[in-house]
Parts: sequence; C-alpha cells; structure tokens
Amino acid sequence: MGEPSDVVRDLRRSGFAELPLHGGRAPAWLVKRMIKLANCIVAVILEEYGHEVFLRRLADPYWFQALGCVLGYDWHSSGVTTVLTGVLKAAIEPSEFGVAVCGGKGRASRNAPSEISVTGEILGLSTSKIDKLRYASRMSAKIDNSAIQDGYQLYHHAFFLTENGKWAVIQQGMNTDDRTARRYHWFSENLKDFVVEPHTAIISERKNSCVLNMTANESEGCRKASVDIVKENPKKLARNLGLLRRTRQRMLDEWIPHNEEMRMPLSRRFLSMPLNINWKAVERAYDFQPRNYEELLSIRGIGPSTVRGLALISEIIYGEEPSWRDPVKYSFAYGGKDGVPFPVDRKAMDESIRILKEAVENAKIGKRDKLLSLRRLRNLMSSM
Repeated sequence: MGEPSDVVRDLRRSGFAELPLHGGRAPAWLVKRMIKLANCIVAVILEEYGHEVFLRRLADPYWFQALGCVLGYDWHSSGVTTVLTGVLKAAIEPSEFGVAVCGGKGRASRNAPSEISVTGEILGLSTSKIDKLRYASRMSAKIDNSAIQDGYQLYHHAFFLTENGKWAVIQQGMNTDDRTARRYHWFSENLKDFVVEPHTAIISERKNSCVLNMTANESEGCRKASVDIVKENPKKLARNLGLLRRTRQRMLDEWIPHNEEMRMPLSRRFLSMPLNINWKAVERAYDFQPRNYEELLSIRGIGPSTVRGLALISEIIYGEEPSWRDPVKYSFAYGGKDGVPFPVDRKAMDESIRILKEAVENAKIGKRDKLLSLRRLRNLMSSM
C-alpha cells in the first residue's frame, strides 16, 4: 500500500514542539508491556506496508510520538525518544522482521557501528553495504554535533536499518541549561546530501535566534571557503587565527548576530571564538585534501571548534558568511488550529492515525491492551 505524497511533503514544514527533560527511568512493568505491544504492532505494519514505509514513518516525528503514546508512554517527555527506541530495539528481532535497531542512549550509542556490522551480516548485507551504513551512522551524528551548533549535545543515537539497505536515524541532544531536548530525524530515502538540508525533521521546544548552521543552503559559500582553507598550509590558518585573536572581542561581536531576543550566555558559550583547534586533525585534512565539506567533516578530529574557527575565518577574512538560521523544521501537531505556524494538514494527520489504528486493531494482543492503546490514541488526537 502506497503513501500519499503530501504526507512526505509535510515533514518539511517548520515549527516547534515541547520536549522537556524528565528525570528517572520508565518502570520495568511498563517497559515489558511496551515491548510486547511493540512487537505485535510493528509486525502488522511490516506485513501490511513493508519496511520502507515503516522507516518513513519513524522519520515522521508526529507518527513516532504517537507510537510512543499508543504503547503507553508519556508523549510530552523527551524520554519518549530514548524509551521508545529502546523498546523497539528489544521488540524487533532482525532475523524475523528484516529490520534492526542499533545504538541507543549514552554509552549504547557508541556501539552503533559494531552493532550495524553484526546485524548487517544477519540481514545478509554485503560488506560494502555495511560500510555505507556505518558511514551514515557516523556522519549523521557528526552533522548534528558539529555542523549544527545549537546548544544541544547529542546523548542518544538510534540507527534503524533494513534487509534492503535502507536506513533511518533518530537522535537526540540535551541542553542542560534550560533542561530541554531536541530530536533529529533522518531517512535515507529523502537524503540527497549529508551536508545540505539533510533532515526529514528537527523538533525542539523553541526556535533559537542564533544557531551556527553549516547545513543551510545559505552556508554554501562558507562551506567551500572552509574546505579551501584547510587545503592550504596549516601555518596560514594559524596565522589567521592569531590575527583574529589579537582583536578577539571586536571580531567576535561583529561575527555573532545580535538582536533583543538572543540569549547571549548560550550564544557566547557555544559560538565563541575557539581557543583550541585540533591541529592534528587540520594536518590530516591538509594531507587528505578534501574535495568538499562532507569529506572535510568525515576526517577524524574535525569537531565543533574547528568547524566554528573555519566559519569565522571564512566570513571575516574571506567574506563568506555562514547561516545563523535555526534548522528546526517541525510542528508537533502538523500545524495549529489557529493557523500557526501553518494550518493543520488533516489528510496527513488522519493518514498517520489510520496506520496506527489499523495496526493496533489487527495486532494479536488482548482485548484490554487493544482498548487501552486505542484510547491513548484518541486522547492524543484530542490533545492536538
């Protein structure tokens, strides 16, 4: 069964969603029940719609959030990301479903590459395909930690892959200052470039007025200049940074945009001129001679400080300005009843609800579990 094209287009809309950080852990009895329900519901979705639609839906923040609600978790919490992906990982058996979930929260996120290798072999993927999946996992995390500097540090990375080599990423960053989270969704079907506007969606409680966004279309000149800079002798980069440090405060004030809404402590903390550059990484980049910005970011050791330093020099010395546009691009409720940030797309919302409702109704679960899941789904719809 196909998917209406307007559902996919809707993922590109802009807006906000609340994801407050909640402490504690989900109780064991709830997680156990969620795993049981998830196993049944995912089995129905895969049988009725196939692997590609399942991944596409995971890349849809509304559907992902709604699935967590159907399984019995609090839709309003940032914990739905970590708990739901953990539940799906436990509920999905790769050899049975043809789908695998790798990585997770905290230390588990660092296991994603090795888990991709193991599950890739279980799913019968070639070595070259597994290498590409490992690269996709690494680059999606690198982009959201380094190319986008929004004040959210990644602490969760879940990588979904299928037996035909398709993949999706759901990762989340934390801002400990205001105790909010930001979730980043990726889907291989929509991806044309790892660097330029690569996400299907990014959701957050607020849209910041000052984010160093090297993934924006408007940052193309700055990206090219950054690549050109590292292809020259590292001594020239050191001289340029030294020049800027001698007039550090004035240059910094000129570089970071100002307006009344900006929260300067956050901006200064994450967007300040870097005091330390990873010179070994810069030397590796010089030796490697990257052809484009993606190859530059793929080099080990090229992190947020180096990205920021290159962007600073690109603009102040070479006149190539980076984008300061926050890439948040999703409204939790597919729009608002008052038309803000855009009118509700009823057709897209109803299609998402229909798939979940049919999956619950057709799942081989007890009558009580079925009724409770459908009730939670109705409650979510009424709260939107």
